Amino acid sequence: MAGEPGTAGPASGPAPAGGTGRLTLGVSVRQVLKAPCLEGARVVAGGHGLDRVVQRLNVMEVPDILPWTKPHELLLTTGYPLRDSPQALADLVDGLEQAHVAALAVKFGRYIDEPPPKMLAAADRHGLPLIRLPDDVAFDDILNQVLPDILDRHASVLSRSEEVHRALVNLVLAGGSLAELTGELTALLGGTVMVTTPDGRVLARSDPPDGPPPPPGCFDASGRFLVERYKHGPRALEEPHERIVLVPILAGSLDHGRVVLITDGRQPDDSDVHLLERGAATGALVITKELAVAAVESKYQGDFLRDLLAGRAGGPERTVPHCASLGWDIDRPMVVVVAELESGPDGQLRDLRPAHERFATAWTMVVRERDSTAAVVGYSQEVVVVMGVRPGRPPGEMVQQMTAKVSGDGGGGRRAFSTGLSRVITDPSLLPEAYEQARRAAKVGRQMHGPGAVADFDSLGVFRLLSLVPDSAELTGFMRATLRELATRDDPETDDLRTTLQVLLDTNLNVAETARILHFHYNTLRYRIGKLERLLGPFTTDPHLRLNVEVALQVIRMRGL
Repeated sequence: MAGEPGTAGPASGPAPAGGTGRLTLGVSVRQVLKAPCLEGARVVAGGHGLDRVVQRLNVMEVPDILPWTKPHELLLTTGYPLRDSPQALADLVDGLEQAHVAALAVKFGRYIDEPPPKMLAAADRHGLPLIRLPDDVAFDDILNQVLPDILDRHASVLSRSEEVHRALVNLVLAGGSLAELTGELTALLGGTVMVTTPDGRVLARSDPPDGPPPPPGCFDASGRFLVERYKHGPRALEEPHERIVLVPILAGSLDHGRVVLITDGRQPDDSDVHLLERGAATGALVITKELAVAAVESKYQGDFLRDLLAGRAGGPERTVPHCASLGWDIDRPMVVVVAELESGPDGQLRDLRPAHERFATAWTMVVRERDSTAAVVGYSQEVVVVMGVRPGRPPGEMVQQMTAKVSGDGGGGRRAFSTGLSRVITDPSLLPEAYEQARRAAKVGRQMHGPGAVADFDSLGVFRLLSLVPDSAELTGFMRATLRELATRDDPETDDLRTTLQVLLDTNLNVAETARILHFHYNTLRYRIGKLERLLGPFTTDPHLRLNVEVALQVIRMRGL
């Protein structure tokens, strides 16, 4: 025996995988039972634990074997040390489960006639395979046949791990991209490999030739991989029929995304998790490098676009070729889109940098799919897009589709945002005006429709004019002077009168139609109109007063006062 009482096999081995980059090596109990010497062995309890991993073997020769057991052991015994204590056999199973032993194999019939019911129940409860060994098998035969299989498994997995390590190191040294990383992992692991953002947007993907399609339900309608549906790392192996494994890409405290493996039909194992963790470490290096380069480029591009939108970059003869050198085309019909992340409850943007970086990245990916020469820049409080328009296609429809794709189906913890769209312009010198239009549309859209609104500047109507009033106190004073008690009181009766007034104005003072919409009797509505005129004045006969009342109601709606 090697080192401790009753221990056989490798004196030490890798610890169980726990998401720390260490690998559980070995063979399953199911594979061990295929050894020729175990042809007559039977599993009498704990059969649902046959996928437990065996890393070493141990022979029980003393009653107090538990201090000498190790995780992932196959424990062999004749039962002699516990022959006079049936209860101790049940307690033994409980102790072996706590020690993470893989299985217990016993020669019944010589010292113990049959396994006690409590022992069988404990094995079934824990899923610890209890194996009845044939009478004629010798322990040294089991050791000689099973240990080489375990060692071969060690060697093959370590060889595979070393192969992946060399390939990934070479990729990093050569300055490889995420696309090259996924291609390398696909060649090494088989199956589809993706790198995604933390919320599942695919940054790079490689598929094996003639591989099966991904399982249904992996992606939403926008193409986002549903990372929230799947367990990470070794926990993914708990799903018996799942082909998907993903591990996080972490750099310090920053979460850069996920590396995802969709196998080509086989059940993933610990080695896949281990190799993906190595791929995730490489991905963190690649992403960190790309972020550093992108930060420098983004700073330069952002400064120039800010000057362009402020009218400080010069005339078209200078700005058009300079934008072309940055990959932007501004010499065409175009619109400006402004998207602003919503504030937290206290009015301050929370976790601004990580959230906004993900937000800007999502916009960049979505816009590039439609217009590869558009300008997309993320600032501290907004993302600005300058993109071309297609003849015959309303820009508002295109922006609605883009915002839907950026927000996806709401998964992954993404924040709400408001979006504004400018008029179409054909002259680069009009970009400052278009930028202000888009910002105003985003602001008014949020005020009118709440967080997540998408507003077109041309569709704002009177709200466009109201948004130009810089002094909100002036608007408040106008509203209160016009609506009087309807503006200052907040009770059910006043709310009801305001609703009646709004519907009456919407129907152009059609009393019958208003009564039908509000489900009032005609005389009841007449009474209410009289009450409103006593409060506001003769708005039904004075068109100027009616205009003031309508505008004041829109101020309430717009400003939320």
